[in-house]
Amino acid sequence: MRVLDECRESLRWFAVRVKSNQENVIASSLSSTGYEILLPKYSPAAQRKGQTFRPLFPGYVFCRFDINRRLPILMLPAVVYIVGIGKTPAPIEEDEISSLRVAARSGLPMTPIEYLPGEKVRIEAGPLSGVTGIVAGRRNDRIVVSIALLQRSIAVDLPPEWLSSLRSVA
Repeated sequence: MRVLDECRESLRWFAVRVKSNQENVIASSLSSTGYEILLPKYSPAAQRKGQTFRPLFPGYVFCRFDINRRLPILMLPAVVYIVGIGKTPAPIEEDEISSLRVAARSGLPMTPIEYLPGEKVRIEAGPLSGVTGIVAGRRNDRIVVSIALLQRSIAVDLPPEWLSSLRSVA
C-alpha cells in the first residue's frame, strides 16, 4: 500500500499545450495509453451545426503524470509543450483541478472568461458544493474557477445563498 501511495504522490496534474483543435485527439490518445486526463467542455450559446461542445480551455489538455516520465507525452504529434515556468514544467494545484472537475460535472452553464481577481468564496450548496472560487461581481454572483498557471478562468452563475466568504470561514 505504501508503494502505491508513493507512486500516486509522484503523479501531478499538468497542462499540456496542444495544436489548435487537437484537444480531443490528444485527450483520446493519452487516455487510451493509461493517463488520467481532464478535458472540460462547455456548450456555447450560439451553437453551429455539428458543434455541440467546445473545450473550456482551448489549446490545453490537463493530464496527470510523473514529470520524470514526460517524454511519451511530448512525442505525440500535436503536443506543443507542457506548461511551466521557463522550460520547467509546473504542476497545477490539486484543488484547482478538483474545483474544475466538479464544475464541469455539475451540469450548470459555464463560459470561459479572462482571469479575474476577486473575493474568494466557498460554495456551500448545490451541485458545486465544496468548490472554492472567486466572486466576479455581486450583481449576479458569478463564481469563477481559475487555473492560476494558465491565467484562465471559467464562470458559472450561482444564487448568492449558495456562497460563503472564505474570510469569514478561515
